[in-house]
Amino acid sequence: MEFHEFQLKPITKETRDAPCTDPSPAAGPVPGRCSHFVQRKGRYCKMIVSEGKKFCGEHAWNVQEEGSRKRIPCPLDPKHTVYEDQLQKHLKKCNSREKPKAVFYVQNINSGAVDTDTCKEQVSLSSLSREELQKLTDTLVQATSGLEPPLPDKHLLHPALQEALNDPANGGTASKHLKQQGSILGHLERLGLLGGSQCYVEFGAGRGKLSHWVNIATEDADRVHFLLVERATTRFKVDGKQRKSNFERLHIDIQHLCLDRVPSLGQKQLPVIGIGKHLCGAGTDLALRCLVQNEFNPPVEPQSKRFRREPASGKETEPAKRFPVEGIVIALCCHHRCDWHHYVGRDFFQMLGLGQKEFGLFQRMSSWATCGTRRPSQEDISTEKIEPEDAEEHDIDQKSMDCNLEAAQGLLLTVEERENLGRLCKLLIDHGRVDYLRKMGYKTTLEHYTDPKVSLENVLLTAVPQ
Repeated sequence: MEFHEFQLKPITKETRDAPCTDPSPAAGPVPGRCSHFVQRKGRYCKMIVSEGKKFCGEHAWNVQEEGSRKRIPCPLDPKHTVYEDQLQKHLKKCNSREKPKAVFYVQNINSGAVDTDTCKEQVSLSSLSREELQKLTDTLVQATSGLEPPLPDKHLLHPALQEALNDPANGGTASKHLKQQGSILGHLERLGLLGGSQCYVEFGAGRGKLSHWVNIATEDADRVHFLLVERATTRFKVDGKQRKSNFERLHIDIQHLCLDRVPSLGQKQLPVIGIGKHLCGAGTDLALRCLVQNEFNPPVEPQSKRFRREPASGKETEPAKRFPVEGIVIALCCHHRCDWHHYVGRDFFQMLGLGQKEFGLFQRMSSWATCGTRRPSQEDISTEKIEPEDAEEHDIDQKSMDCNLEAAQGLLLTVEERENLGRLCKLLIDHGRVDYLRKMGYKTTLEHYTDPKVSLENVLLTAVPQ
């Protein structure tokens, strides 16, 4: 499909009254319309041209008219064109130009250590023989045999969401989101993390609905600030509708976010609470590093292997004052999107005699826990319109739909056995995160915060300083 800009050019009576038909090449273009023939559509362009011109602005650069200004493809993005004599002016304001980095951008500050000694090639499950798959599952069962499962039936509900949850206008999807958000707020309250003089950092914020409910639950408290971290452009954001101007959105990948350098945190000097609802895959590991590792807290990995932190400007500056992290409450999701490079539990895996190869296999096997059991029914599709912003991450993730079923079928596993192995993979990966946080001085737990009928990704990671 071709897209053209509407151009504000003088329209004569002749061009205005010209019939808008689809002429054949032999008939020629409609008078007053562009003379460029669109091969794919088999007709001439219908855009109105300026008086005395043959081509519209989009097609004028293809055929240079005598005495006309020349249009050329933009060197930053050839999908659009620009007048050659205005190129330098355009480059300064082009939307595709490299924009200045924010003061809190520090490249790869939350990435894991660069380990060149480990194998980087991923082994697919389908390439393993039946004997190798059986050995892998035996290793998984042995590695998880002594691990505590998530605490059961920790389904809470904060009163702030009770009225919204009882609204008869809610569809099934809205109710499920509200139940999850209500339970997360319930856990925040149980841990004593709902109150004033605090900054809530929502990672993978999306529309910002979780922060919205935390704001309602703390509306009587003073000095409450919200940082919504989201790298993608999001529609229907709720933070712009808040009465108080205490919502700040940071458009940045968690991988490059240095909380110590966020100006509003430096001004307000508030302790930090990290929150997230279904923080997908490696996003959880990046967020944990972002919260607990800083210039005053030495990272777990050797400093020599970590990326060097460049100052925000060319001058050396005094390190910013660290803001204490008083709590972390994150609903986990999509373990098959984890990455060994970013994973915070590498020491835990290596302590168990496991490495990058096993991690990659367990990571992909983790999708067995949710594969194919939560696809929307035809009735749901026909009765309720679900926006992409409202869909569960694991429901729309195409990577989890194939689920490496060939490997599972090679082991002759039942559906229940396959799901159990997937949950063991998730448990192993999550305990690596628990081990990391405990080493960093946090009391950490895994809890089933909602019913599987509400969300198959129903494990909540909570942490408070010991």
